[in-house]
Amino acid sequence: MVRKRRTEILINGSKEIAGRLAEEIAGKYEVAAIEEPGNGLVMVKVRETAKRSLFYLGEVFISECKVMINRCVGVGMVKGHEPELAYHLAVVDAAYNADLAETKAWTEVLLLEEERIGRQREALKSKILKTKVNFETMDA
Repeated sequence: MVRKRRTEILINGSKEIAGRLAEEIAGKYEVAAIEEPGNGLVMVKVRETAKRSLFYLGEVFISECKVMINRCVGVGMVKGHEPELAYHLAVVDAAYNADLAETKAWTEVLLLEEERIGRQREALKSKILKTKVNFETMDA
């Protein structure tokens, strides 16, 4: 599973899943912290639609962490003040980068969580669409 998809699932899904996966690795391997979980700011770059030029919209407060497992680096970065989640993301990323055997079994867990997130979003979407006003029927 590609990093972007896996990270989106872990950030948008249940925080317990990221914690459980990270604990599984931390219990079996030596996890060395390169950069302890900390806070930072990231500039958000946006493309302006008319002139197609780039500009900086502003800054976003993030939590970030870097760890190493078997000489492979993992990075965890999440919006807001969530140092624990940033650490868990870094451990999971390092485990995938080190191609550890445990990561093979995680695909099913991540796919199930992705389905749950999709169902949750669809339920919210349908709830919002129930309040949508059809202006065409108001003229009659």
